[in-house]
Amino acid sequence: MIRRALAGIVGNAISLFARVVTAVRGVWQGIEPIQKQRIYFANHGSNGDFVLIWTVLPPALRRQTRPVAGSDYWLKGKLKTFVGREVFNAVLIDRNPSTRTHDPIAQMVEALDGGASLILFPEGTRNLTDETLLPFKPGLFHLAEARPNVELVPTWIDNLTSVMPKGKVIPVPLLCSVTFGTPLEVIDGEDKAAFLARAENALGDLAKEVAR
Repeated sequence: MIRRALAGIVGNAISLFARVVTAVRGVWQGIEPIQKQRIYFANHGSNGDFVLIWTVLPPALRRQTRPVAGSDYWLKGKLKTFVGREVFNAVLIDRNPSTRTHDPIAQMVEALDGGASLILFPEGTRNLTDETLLPFKPGLFHLAEARPNVELVPTWIDNLTSVMPKGKVIPVPLLCSVTFGTPLEVIDGEDKAAFLARAENALGDLAKEVAR
């Protein structure tokens, strides 16, 4: 009970800090912020990416939404472990196939079957340019194939790469936004390459709309 209360306090503090530094706002362009199970798939430029998405979600959605994150980062030290597990309730996956003992897709499907929504970064690693997306990893396809009724929402985080440049500890105060686009629909019989190309295009097109 004490750990849960502490996790709530820390979560509120993190959210407040993110808002103070970035004045982040959520733009619900293609969907409404309603209780619906979703996979928010987003561009990845900083370790603070999922914090911004998590911050702009209404509290009821925030409680049911779990970021997918690397265990190699979030299980380093007691503080990170507490924040990753207790505050964000992250789905922590081992990104190293040689040391992995659990199937990442099975972990994410288990979270979906438990009623959670997910925050996922299909580029798989930090992308230091806002100009082009890195090729998507196949995880999003496998999730869509396994649970086709879960909405797939392209989500564009604007400006965070400038706020948290790689290697910097102190953020640079700048305005950020998180834009939620129109969900992708699963097409029966679509193969992996075609689906991933379509998902990349959906996120890339959303980025262009945000930049206008």
